[in-house]
Amino acid sequence: MQLEIDLAGQRVVIVGAARASRRVVARYRAAGADVECVAAESIDAVDLAATRLVVLVGGGHDGIEAGETLQERCRSEGVLFSREAGAVGPGQVTLVGGGPGALGLLTLDAAAALQDADVVLYDRLAPTRDLAALAPAAELVDVGKLPGHHRVPQSGINDLLVQHALAGRHVVRLKGGDPFVFGRGSEELAACLAEGVPCRVVPGVSSAISVPAAAGIPVTHRGVSHLFTVVSGHAPLTDEEHLHLAGLGGTIVVLMGVSTLPHLVAGLGRAGMRPDMPVAVVERGYSASQRTTAGTLATIVTAAGAARCQSPAVLVIGEVVRVGLELQGGAMHLARLTESLAS
Repeated sequence: MQLEIDLAGQRVVIVGAARASRRVVARYRAAGADVECVAAESIDAVDLAATRLVVLVGGGHDGIEAGETLQERCRSEGVLFSREAGAVGPGQVTLVGGGPGALGLLTLDAAAALQDADVVLYDRLAPTRDLAALAPAAELVDVGKLPGHHRVPQSGINDLLVQHALAGRHVVRLKGGDPFVFGRGSEELAACLAEGVPCRVVPGVSSAISVPAAAGIPVTHRGVSHLFTVVSGHAPLTDEEHLHLAGLGGTIVVLMGVSTLPHLVAGLGRAGMRPDMPVAVVERGYSASQRTTAGTLATIVTAAGAARCQSPAVLVIGEVVRVGLELQGGAMHLARLTESLAS
């Protein structure tokens, strides 16, 4: 049976070693309790006056008798008593993929890691709206990057991960999408391993697949596309890369590609991709302001400009765009847009 108690403004006494108790203390403070910490060796001197709850952290074999005595005191004075396991072992890092930003797309393993975290270093595209509730015992540190501005450089993020972990903390690095898809997760993993810090990776739902799906666009479709290629649009591609992409066929998904869209479209056109190839720009996937702007290779730059498309957005190039629009009754809109922009 699980009971929920409103502890806001209530006195809670945490008994245990400071390091082992740190997550328990942070969690009760986050719940609004007035928390007092008492060292394990002072267990006999715990003051129960005006106390709502006493939490004994750890205890070990030597503390069993003292803990039982404290529990009996609480029972006799009408004070709630609880035992909790303390934080043990060395620090560690968990690289967590937060998905495209929707809370429901956070995995169970990701949620469990956040619940256990002492420190969370998070990006702007991660699911941050409910982060305080997801990681109630953690210090929250915004290290997110904006286009053209890195609040904390990657080397600084690597250093923070290692420093916090070596201090005995569980550090969660919360990233949007999947940590190994243009997320520099492998660089952070390497930095941890180089310093002997245990590091675990929790995959996330990649925006390369989920954001097109949010717009109703499948990245593959039987008889239309049996492959898809994920490309970073952060920097312009070379002519050789354009040629390879145009020759592969299938679907092209571009992340972080709004600013380089004109260069991409021109390069694919030079590489032989036909002008009427459907293209979609899906902005802010899974948010209340999600929007899809559709066109063709010949018209999408004008359409995206007219719509003032901005990052974050995912570009989808291929016949699957037409499939998605047809499923939603938007194929006629694509045809009209193509005709009006071509005239």
